[in-house]
Amino acid sequence: MADAFIFDCEFLTAEGAPSRFWCGPFDPDPVVAQIGIVRLGLEENYPVAETKRLYVVPPDRVGGRQALDPLFTRLTGIDEQVIDAEGLVLEQALAEVETFCGGAKLWSWGKDEFNMLAISCYVAGIVPPIPVTRFGNACQLLLKAGMPYEDLKVTRSNTLSAYFGIEHPPLRGHDALDDALSVAYTTQHLLNDGRLKPSDFD
Repeated sequence: MADAFIFDCEFLTAEGAPSRFWCGPFDPDPVVAQIGIVRLGLEENYPVAETKRLYVVPPDRVGGRQALDPLFTRLTGIDEQVIDAEGLVLEQALAEVETFCGGAKLWSWGKDEFNMLAISCYVAGIVPPIPVTRFGNACQLLLKAGMPYEDLKVTRSNTLSAYFGIEHPPLRGHDALDDALSVAYTTQHLLNDGRLKPSDFD
């Protein structure tokens, strides 16, 4: 294996929606609106080889588009104008993910595949094009590398690199690519330290 692929996604939310498990009468379906992916080389210093940021038109249940709540825009910086200009329909965005990753395993901090695929495809009425067996939970990599479980439980993707004191270019929390980069910089650091090895990404 020459590369590891680390991804993150931003999905719709609204004020109080997490505490209601997105079940309130005015809560959006938590479908994907942004995907970020990092290709991390698994040879010679483990470079960040390539990145990709995709915007997705958030589907609704009748073939239309869900509106963005102001809280979502404040958190992510994504507004309706960005979706108008750069948003892809879900099928196209997922096809671009597949082209970028070439059938490789995809890692996220937790289980972002649920919002990127399981929920989003269900709402859009399409068959998920990437099987669940293709996804890995990067939290398991950090446990393998020795991160205490009590710390892992309270650390988010956007604060993970800061937890390890890793220097890198500025990142914006709640941006899918920047959150994926935070995880990638951390795994890169642990690979260079010998606390992870390339075969851990199989």
